Amino acid sequence: MLESQVAEEIKEAEATPAKPKSRRRLKVAHPERCIGCDSCMFACSRIRTGTVSLQNSAIKVQTQGGIEGDFRVIVCRACQDPPCAKACPTGAMEKRPNGSVVFHKDRCIGCGSCEKACLVGAVTLNKDKKPIKCIHCGACVDFCPHGVLQLEEIPASGG
Repeated sequence: MLESQVAEEIKEAEATPAKPKSRRRLKVAHPERCIGCDSCMFACSRIRTGTVSLQNSAIKVQTQGGIEGDFRVIVCRACQDPPCAKACPTGAMEKRPNGSVVFHKDRCIGCGSCEKACLVGAVTLNKDKKPIKCIHCGACVDFCPHGVLQLEEIPASGG
């Protein structure tokens, strides 16, 4: 009985198409809800660097239009063809086969090419001239009190 049940499950699994691999990406789902509390920035910095510093955050919250304006949340968009990785002369910013970009600190010469190449301004440099880039871990999502941010699954892109 058990063998036939297992055989049936195997047959079913083989008939079901394989789910395409995916990766996570941070998304600014509800920018209109942002009140500029910077909780996401503090969470990012604390989780990634162990320091509570707005400068060490990979996510940036900026005002638009002065004190009475709205807020703009700047995050890495996980580009399909990441200009930050293309611009890096040493391969410190490397596109992985699944499409994500990984930073190799030991390869970085601090030239700032990745920062200049980022089309949305999501790559910034720390005090040591090393890039600060979102790794799409989701720490900021958990700390945003208004649901501005979400992690979404996107198909992994090849090559």
